[in-house]
Amino acid sequence: MTNPVAENSSILIVDDDPNVLQVLEARLQSSGFNIYKAENGQEALRILKDSKIDLMISDMKMPGMSGMEVMTKARALHPGLPIIFLTAYGSIPDAVKAVKAGAVDYLAKPFDGRELVFKLRKVLEENPRFAPVVNDDDAMLADMENAASPKMKELYGLVRKVAQSDVNVLILGESGVGKERIARLLHRLSPRVKQPFVVVDCGSTPAGLLESELFGHVRGAFTHAVNDKRGLIDTADKGTLFLDEIGNISMEMQVRLLRFLEDRKIRRIGDLKENSVDCRVLAATNSDLVEEIKNGRFREDLYYRLRVVTLSVPRLRDRKEDIPVLAQLFVQSYARQNGTRPVKLPQETIEYLRAYPWPGNVRELKNAIEAGIVLCHGNLLRPEDMHLSGLPAMALTEENASDSFSLEDTERGAIIRALKQTSGVQKEAAKLLGISRRAIHYKIKKYEIDSAALRGKN
Repeated sequence: MTNPVAENSSILIVDDDPNVLQVLEARLQSSGFNIYKAENGQEALRILKDSKIDLMISDMKMPGMSGMEVMTKARALHPGLPIIFLTAYGSIPDAVKAVKAGAVDYLAKPFDGRELVFKLRKVLEENPRFAPVVNDDDAMLADMENAASPKMKELYGLVRKVAQSDVNVLILGESGVGKERIARLLHRLSPRVKQPFVVVDCGSTPAGLLESELFGHVRGAFTHAVNDKRGLIDTADKGTLFLDEIGNISMEMQVRLLRFLEDRKIRRIGDLKENSVDCRVLAATNSDLVEEIKNGRFREDLYYRLRVVTLSVPRLRDRKEDIPVLAQLFVQSYARQNGTRPVKLPQETIEYLRAYPWPGNVRELKNAIEAGIVLCHGNLLRPEDMHLSGLPAMALTEENASDSFSLEDTERGAIIRALKQTSGVQKEAAKLLGISRRAIHYKIKKYEIDSAALRGKN
């Protein structure tokens, strides 16, 4: 079955021949794709800066800027952007070089329209953004079945109950605890499992683009709106819409979102008519929305609309019983993705992992495991490999953690070590810890750490 999310993707066509652009536009629009057109590389790059493009089709030979140059500059704007090249028969060797350089495929002119549509769908459906949730063997399912901590057992029990309904759910928790995984699990266990699961990252999408991304637009609604575009809310029709980092949206967007939640209708930018949308809404945040309401930054009525049911995901340090299972799952996942044998985790490594406070939560654990696997020798992951991956050389045991230090002291120390290692650069320290820039900024302020004083301390 064709992935409905992939089929409504935005495609950018780049070709200096207007006839080719016209033919491609007609063929792809009839197949359900949203089309953007550019007659040269510079125009293509302008569109890529202003619009969210899911795949680019480009001619190899163009005046001014070649297809290879366009690919290089496009990837700088959108890392991982899938690119398919169109090439004349005599230029096939160049197209082969392009594929080796990172393009996903090429087609020789004259090309078969059906073959092109088939390739587009295949590439988009293999893109992680459109990966179907139904058969995903993500670690959260195994974690659910093997959870040892009382807090996670309670959470998964609630997930099973809530998944069968259509109520809005607000998922709370620190950065890195796995809020999106809980959202995916709710979708997977719901009657909507065979329909789209659409993620909207409200934290990273620029405020000026979020409205267009969510609600779509009609041709001519604003500069570069050269075609009608279906919004992500509409794309989630019959499925699940997941609004990540909901606490970051503007007051204006809060009003529009509240209106949608009340009447389940949307109107694209520049359009006069409204369309009904049937989708379940899940939202997540690591912000204190009650505090945001008090400070006038978040609407109270929207908060109550979103939190019909609230699920709180515990911190990893509050569910240490689950660390051995999670670590083994990440080891197996890394081996499966990279085609290698899983490394072994000796008991001393398990104890080390259990003793570390994990300020970056599950995300930090996953990153540390993968880095440790790269650095280990003899198919055995030892504590010293974890030290090389960026974790401290001395881990507190559970006994001396309770006798000598508080959890806050341990977390503060981990942040200071990360800042020292990155010469006080918060962005790099956050990456090292596996947490967001916002989270490390909050913790630096909380623990009154002078990051400026740590510059050059590496």
